[in-house]
Amino acid sequence: MECVKIFIVLFLIFLFKYSTTSDNTNDEQQDEIIIPKDIISDNNQLYKKPSVMIVTLVRNKAHTLPLFLTYLEEQKYPKDRISLYFVTDHNIDNSREILEVWLTKVQSLYHSIHYQYDESKKLRKGETNVTHWPDERFKDLIKLKENALEYARQSWADYVFFLDADALLTTDDTLDVLISLNKAVVAPMLVSEGLYSNFWCGMSSDYYYRRTDDYKKIRNHELVGEHIVPMVHSAVLIDLKRTRSDFLTFNATNLNNFYSDKFFDGPIDDIIIFAISAKYSRTEMVISNTKFYGYILVPLDQDDLLEKDYEQIMNTKVAIVHRYDEIRVLPELKTYVKYPPMTRLTFSEIFMINLKRRPERKLKMDLTLKELGIEYTHFEAVDGKKLTDEEIAAKGIILMPEYEDPYHKRPMKLGEIGCFLSHYMIWQKMVENNLQEVLILEDDIKFEPYFREHAIQMMEEARRIGGYDLIYFGRKRLDDNEQYIDQSTNFVKVSYTYWTLAYAITLEGAKKLLAAEPLKRLLPVDEFLPIMFDQHPNDTWKFNYENRNVVAWSVQPLILYPTHYTGEEGYISDTEDSKQIEVDLLADKSLKNMKENIMHHAQHGHDGSEL
Repeated sequence: MECVKIFIVLFLIFLFKYSTTSDNTNDEQQDEIIIPKDIISDNNQLYKKPSVMIVTLVRNKAHTLPLFLTYLEEQKYPKDRISLYFVTDHNIDNSREILEVWLTKVQSLYHSIHYQYDESKKLRKGETNVTHWPDERFKDLIKLKENALEYARQSWADYVFFLDADALLTTDDTLDVLISLNKAVVAPMLVSEGLYSNFWCGMSSDYYYRRTDDYKKIRNHELVGEHIVPMVHSAVLIDLKRTRSDFLTFNATNLNNFYSDKFFDGPIDDIIIFAISAKYSRTEMVISNTKFYGYILVPLDQDDLLEKDYEQIMNTKVAIVHRYDEIRVLPELKTYVKYPPMTRLTFSEIFMINLKRRPERKLKMDLTLKELGIEYTHFEAVDGKKLTDEEIAAKGIILMPEYEDPYHKRPMKLGEIGCFLSHYMIWQKMVENNLQEVLILEDDIKFEPYFREHAIQMMEEARRIGGYDLIYFGRKRLDDNEQYIDQSTNFVKVSYTYWTLAYAITLEGAKKLLAAEPLKRLLPVDEFLPIMFDQHPNDTWKFNYENRNVVAWSVQPLILYPTHYTGEEGYISDTEDSKQIEVDLLADKSLKNMKENIMHHAQHGHDGSEL
């Protein structure tokens, strides 16, 4: 019996020791666990990420859906934690087809998909066109949104994300970031072609938009962070785990049932009713602009045609190319991407100057001009870095002796010579081929919204007025008080101006520039042009050219700008990083004699002062 007791004790000791060793082994193994991306670690406990239902209502958005669905699928959030809720109705385009192609592709990726459509009619009751918003349309929209909200609640989703089909989340961690902010109602700030965004900073006593000082500061990222506002819309994440979320609604009847002492008698408008329900339930609405999240289109007015939305998405795509250098579209959706018909903007030809060693700039301009529907000719720029002294002499180039860069206080550089020659050769090409009017573009420009439309309209007006040789589309002006051209509010007489980003030039203008023989007294092209339209402040340089007879205008306001300014991140100069040249600046005796004659004549009617 005693032996049995001893055996039992030894057995228990063995079990205890084995159990302890096993636990230690498990602890070591646990330390080596790699947590998947769809898991949250908190206080040594592992949780799946919150479940999200994304709600999107689609109507006549075939022009935005390829981008919208691409950016939605690219969101870095575990798809098995996302449920999709899509409704499409009353389409006159192929929105339904695009949507169904994508839903078929992703049906196995997401947790669940709710999809419904109604195309029995193209217009709702009371609508006069697809951009008309009678009360009946608002009521239908409110019903659809309220049904989706209730569906998310019944599905026990942790969050519901109401996302419009023209809200483009180009930042792929948007959903993750919004959830991490831990707000009851939060929206990512989205930008449009103007100041419009998806939030209000003020609401009037009758529930409509009220201007505030903070709106522009938030919209322009002067105030950065998470801001409490009275209204967010178009991309709204709601935390359904919070008890107060039960009192959020798009329906005015529900709102008045919840708060009988605060009767709402405002407009029938889904976003206004929702904002008031948040206010009544003491739920803060937050707009986040801590990072750039994406883009949104401006809603169309009742009298607008759907074509205006097509122009908006064109502007937005150009902005996307400018920011990201590309536009990504899922392979399955590329066939649905539409481009505008190609045009030369009424010019004989459009030249885009690009250095062979800057292929990334050419690719970016190719994409941009394709989105704008602009037909152009690539002109390979003269690479100043490859110019030798012998080549410069062979071309008959003689630098203007007195030239010194006004900012850097240095002689001309090889890059500036290459730049001048590129423009010069296009002027020659115009004369050789009898091109009546061309547009010259450099490759580091950013187009303003509606560039295509504005360029055509302005050139038609310029030709109606007549009398110009050169028109700047983009430049750095130094005088804010330039005079408008008679009969026009779109053109000004050009004062001293930097840059040759983009300009229209007539055949007569090209002949005048070539007749001046600028290679015999060379200075940078953006100094030469102001001399030729007699607006250069440096008389010493100016008097090297006797016939300063070019008539120059500029569009006002400008319709394009440089992609980067000096000192900004991403700024690259093709002139400043080249060598200063070493040639005999005074080698041409005839040039010196010509200069002396001009100075002699000028001193009789001018004090000869140098500004």
